[in-house]
Amino acid sequence: MEVIAAYGTILIVLAVVFGLFMTWGVGANDLANAMGTSVGAGAVTVKQAIGIAIVFEFAGAVLAGGNVTKTIRKGIIDPTAIIATPEILVYGMLAALLAAAVWLMIASSRGWPVSTTHSIVGALVGFAIVGIGPEAVNWGKIGKIVVSWIVSPMIGGTIAFILVMTTRKLIFNSDNPLKSAKRYAPIYIFLVGFMISLITLFKGLKHLHIDLTAMQSFGLAILIGLFTSAISWIFVRKIKEDVEADRDFHFASVEKVFTPMMLFTACSMAFAHGSNDVANGIGPLAAVISIVTSGGEVMQKSEMPIWILMIGGTGIVLGLVTLGYKVMLTVGTKITELTPSRGFCAELAAASTVVLASRTGLPVSTTHILVGAVLGVGLARGIGALDLRVVMNIIISWIVTLPAGAILAMVFFFFLKGVFG
Repeated sequence: MEVIAAYGTILIVLAVVFGLFMTWGVGANDLANAMGTSVGAGAVTVKQAIGIAIVFEFAGAVLAGGNVTKTIRKGIIDPTAIIATPEILVYGMLAALLAAAVWLMIASSRGWPVSTTHSIVGALVGFAIVGIGPEAVNWGKIGKIVVSWIVSPMIGGTIAFILVMTTRKLIFNSDNPLKSAKRYAPIYIFLVGFMISLITLFKGLKHLHIDLTAMQSFGLAILIGLFTSAISWIFVRKIKEDVEADRDFHFASVEKVFTPMMLFTACSMAFAHGSNDVANGIGPLAAVISIVTSGGEVMQKSEMPIWILMIGGTGIVLGLVTLGYKVMLTVGTKITELTPSRGFCAELAAASTVVLASRTGLPVSTTHILVGAVLGVGLARGIGALDLRVVMNIIISWIVTLPAGAILAMVFFFFLKGVFG
């Protein structure tokens, strides 16, 4: 208690700085995953992707980031044993933020698409082992996360594979591919609007004082899907056959139909990402501020002031602008060659998988889902369409993430404890 009373302001300043650093890492890595398929498919340029992110990612984080977050992320650790010494939890949260941020910086600079959720979870586990004791870790949940390394990409990849096959059958192998593309485009865009809005609605809009039942969420998601479908129809019907381009690539005109469709998926994925993953960076930040301002009270939940959400949104956008291009290139161009239609299938598959996971409680990673979806798109063209060396590097980076976050958190915890203790 004496430590919190004496160094409260310094601890809050450190929490804000580390929280900003962590959300910067989220933007550099995770958001680049969401936008990478659109950039790799040629639907948007890197500059346009950054512009979309600034608007939609920030809006998602601030408007739908939620005003209450679990202080201990996803129930990974139990802080009961250190309620009498809340400064230990403060050091732990600061160490976890810094550890996850450093690992994300390393991974992003290498172009590795890793899970920001798993980075912060690994960091929390590392702190808990040395700061509280191994018994404070919910090892059952850690086991489920390890299983998700296989489950997440498999589900995303399977759905993406099926979607590519449907576009092949309904559009590319039809007598008039361009006409078929225009006919089915509004249906595909309806699915995007429906799925992405469901992710946000299921998560809840308590920050806007909107609390919907499952049926109301479905109803509103259908309306949003119909609205986006109508807008896409306006864009798509104007696309004319480009005979010159079709000489070089037989389906050039058809792919032009998918380009505006990918703009919809890019905007909606950025919004959904902002609303969902901002908590990875600002959850521990909110925990530190809650403990310090309450004079040392450890709570399982804490209020989420709007200024903390704005810090999260700002950090994520800065991450994409400064370093996000490296992970964008890995996801968008290095795993397999993407076209607008393939990129669209990958993003729709990722969105569908996230919705499925959020309702069934599967502990999945959006990063793993999207990479799996890109793999599924590549496999639809045969194993030769994939760069297996890049795929192996990505899988290794996934396995390393949890222990890397844990080891870094242990080091930073002892350092902070030494400085303030």
